[in-house]
Amino acid sequence: MTTSFSLSTLLAAVLFGVAGLVMAHGNVTPQEVDTGNLPELGDEVRSENPFRKGNEYGEHNAQAIEVGESAYAGNCAGCHGIRAMSGGLTPDLRELTEWDDEYYVNRVLNGTDRGMPAWKKTLDQNAIWAIRTYVESLPKPE
Repeated sequence: MTTSFSLSTLLAAVLFGVAGLVMAHGNVTPQEVDTGNLPELGDEVRSENPFRKGNEYGEHNAQAIEVGESAYAGNCAGCHGIRAMSGGLTPDLRELTEWDDEYYVNRVLNGTDRGMPAWKKTLDQNAIWAIRTYVESLPKPE
């Protein structure tokens, strides 16, 4: 009896641990993004964030941050952490200063070999650039 109880306990512990790892990856079920009154960016992929201050639609920066915060919470935070503060499994997005806009948009659209899903069928450019604008608005880690 002791052996079967021990095996059952061990099996339950292993399954519980695996479930924890699966949940730690986050919920990557795509969430719809309401881009509000942000100007429609169209289908042609832009290589620079149009919502950054000083750019084409920079006057919409504050609204893009608001939309981006909601979009990030629903689609990115599960893996990249609340307010882009990674728990260590994924990059801390606030520290990725070497990623230029073109690299960012291509990575988000096409995903990565290491597990980040491709978002090109789920998020439009407005949402993608709003997320970038939101992350850029966050204070950098000290």
